[in-house]
This record gives sequence, structure tokens and C-alpha cells, in this order.
Amino acid sequence: MAAVLLPRSLLALFPGVGKRHDVPGATVGALIDSLDTTVPGMRDRLVEAGPRLRRHINVFVDGEPATLESAVSAASVVHIIPAVSGGAR
Repeated sequence: MAAVLLPRSLLALFPGVGKRHDVPGATVGALIDSLDTTVPGMRDRLVEAGPRLRRHINVFVDGEPATLESAVSAASVVHIIPAVSGGAR
């Protein structure tokens, strides 16, 4: 099973949910579907119609940018990272 690491900003929306989840799946999309069974509502936070990743969500598989169709292995580490914006005033 691949390891999916969630950011604090998502964890804040799901009290009691841990940062790391080991879930089955051959693609990023399948991992998100599996994650949604243990953390209901997570898919809605990550995926929009199309389906495609929401614009403000970045996913990296083993350090490389990924899409829902990107392949993962049982040894993969998947980071879900929200976009960061802002700047100096």
C-alpha cells in the first residue's frame, strides 16, 4: 500500500484524522478513492468535476508532480499539498 501524507490544513477539516494513511491503489485517483472510504469527504476536498484535482491542490508521487492518472506503487510516498499564496503588503 502506498503512503499518503496529508497537510495540516486538510487535517484541520477532519478532526482526529492522522497525517499518514497507507491505502491501496494503482493510481493517484484510486488512492484518493481508497482514502475517501476511511476519511469520508476527503475526495470532495481534493477532486472536482472532470474529474481532476482541484486547482489549489498539488500531488507529488515520490517527489514528482502527479495527476489523478499517475501511477503509484506499493512503495510510493504521496504528498498532498495545498497551493500557497500571498505576499508582502
